[in-house]
Amino acid sequence: MKKIIVVLSFLILSTSSFSQILNPVKWVTSVEKVSESEYDLLIQATIEEGWHLYSQNVPEDGPIPTNFTFVKTDAYELVGNTSEEEGHTVFDAVFNMNIKYFENKAVFKQRVKILSKSNFKITGEVEFMVCDDSSCLPPTFVDLEFPIQTKKGITSVNFNTKEKKETAKSTEIKNKIKLKKEKKPLDKSLLTIFLIAFLSGFAALLTPCVFPMIPMTVSFFTKQSKSKAAGIKNALIYGASIIIIYVALGWLVSFFFGADALNALSTNVWFNVFFFIILVIFAVSFLGAFEIVLPSSWGTKVDAQADKGGIIGIFFMALALAIVSFSCTGPIVGTLLVQAAAGGNHIGPIVGMLGFSLALAIPFALFAAFPGWLNSLPKSGGWLNTVKVVLGFLELALAFKFLSNADLVLDLHWLEREVFLAIWIAIFGTLALYLFGKIQLPHDSPLTHISVGRLSLGLISLMFTIYMIPGLWGAPLNLISAFPPPQHYSESPYGVGFSKLGGGSNNNHSDIPEGAHLMAPHDILAFNDYDLGLAYAKKVNKPVMLDFTGKACVNCRKMEQNVWPKDKILNILKNDVVLISLFVDDKRPLPEGEEVDSKLHPGKKLRYIGQKWSEMQTIKYGANAQPFYVLMNHNEENLNDPVAYTPNVDEYYKWLKEGIANFK
Repeated sequence: MKKIIVVLSFLILSTSSFSQILNPVKWVTSVEKVSESEYDLLIQATIEEGWHLYSQNVPEDGPIPTNFTFVKTDAYELVGNTSEEEGHTVFDAVFNMNIKYFENKAVFKQRVKILSKSNFKITGEVEFMVCDDSSCLPPTFVDLEFPIQTKKGITSVNFNTKEKKETAKSTEIKNKIKLKKEKKPLDKSLLTIFLIAFLSGFAALLTPCVFPMIPMTVSFFTKQSKSKAAGIKNALIYGASIIIIYVALGWLVSFFFGADALNALSTNVWFNVFFFIILVIFAVSFLGAFEIVLPSSWGTKVDAQADKGGIIGIFFMALALAIVSFSCTGPIVGTLLVQAAAGGNHIGPIVGMLGFSLALAIPFALFAAFPGWLNSLPKSGGWLNTVKVVLGFLELALAFKFLSNADLVLDLHWLEREVFLAIWIAIFGTLALYLFGKIQLPHDSPLTHISVGRLSLGLISLMFTIYMIPGLWGAPLNLISAFPPPQHYSESPYGVGFSKLGGGSNNNHSDIPEGAHLMAPHDILAFNDYDLGLAYAKKVNKPVMLDFTGKACVNCRKMEQNVWPKDKILNILKNDVVLISLFVDDKRPLPEGEEVDSKLHPGKKLRYIGQKWSEMQTIKYGANAQPFYVLMNHNEENLNDPVAYTPNVDEYYKWLKEGIANFK
């Protein structure tokens, strides 16, 4: 009891200043009777706003998956595996893999066959990990209980999971501190799909199949409308018809594939390869090798309906536009549907088609309503085919992203970072040569001079090509970090010609201290053993930086990839502090003799190395989220207040300098 009081007192003091103990997931269990001999064990997780719980099925080297274990007895047996709900599947740029997770609520189900005629209790345990936009929590274990009451004939029992005594004690110690979360904004992935689709719609307007249709459409409405008001009305109906047609296409994709199939599209290797092939075909079409057209009979039948006039006639005019312009809009629409489907969200194709059709419909409707504006439009010409070719190059570059996804999942190392960048350098370098007039393609008009717009695009493409070249030598390329494979997935993780022991005073040592290693790719000297790191810090007379991290901590990797590499930060980490990285999700067993009783969970022993560091962070610093950084002196006293996820480089630099100054 004294230990609990001491820990509680210390924790209240520490949390009042800078720390928080987070417990964003509550578990509830219930039992449903399926038949006389079978029951379903239901486990529901209620997740606080802003947090997400990972699926049971996470690829290797990804976050810690949710895992259920049940104590085996002679009274029952498991039937199959534990099932789970649909959830969300997204591509995580940090882990470079598709990861499934749950928000707000998740329900898991395990079927059991009852072998006993007496009432009994099934017990089990769930291990889980949760993250939000700024931190991850270490793997947590919670007890599960399911009363099976066969005699009374109860078909369902719903009750809060009886958590361990130690968990209740831990909750008391944590002082019921909760992190306030703002309401989540509009799903960023859907907003991104809409914006990309909207811009793609404007790009489609500038293709040779669509742009010339604008004056033809305006001429039709001008002649057919008896008054200006009627013209505006017909123009609005025409624009709405365009939107309805394309949104219906997006809805059909969502309806026929369904959410599960779209998730499969985003995660399946062979679908990624299929997308690659489709996008290459679209790109080659745009470059002028051939045209993708719909059967001419379709256009003839639709034109016949359009001649009938009225609202029905206007709708079929919009449908005729979609069919006639398909050779230009088809590849764009197909690419958008592929991208939206690859996001694993069943609403994505609908949102994508809404954005595309809106951009396409607005100009047609406005020019039809106000035909005088046509005088301000540029004349059709060879520039329209230039737009089409540029789109072809962009689609070709995008295609290799899907091929890269497949290669990463299969771990074939066929399309490593250097190869991917070499392909992109070749594509955008060739695009620059094309825009400068050094290359001509089949449908190009003779080029007598280069316009200012074409020259500007050429310069942008050339600059982008030059920007990517240092990536072959290990440059991080932050502007396109979400596209190429990660730096470790390469022929030379440290960059071509980079010396592992070069660049930094620590790295000039011919031998590395006992228990230390060099963190790739920045060669920061780091310890994973607290005692060895502290001893080395005393030896070299430098302050200690504790890095409470996790192998599966997304935001830890963001700090290491986006903040630590900055020159002023990297210089400090290499030369001014001794870094001790303590992984709270390290599942290696503690060495024999080091197993101790948990102070947070009385009656339980710490089983893993990660639990030791997690408990240390919770008790000493009153925090359980990662990343979490502490600067301390050789007496293990804080030099300043610890910080958590700090993506602002200047703020993080100021924190480091403050702690180092206090040490000196």
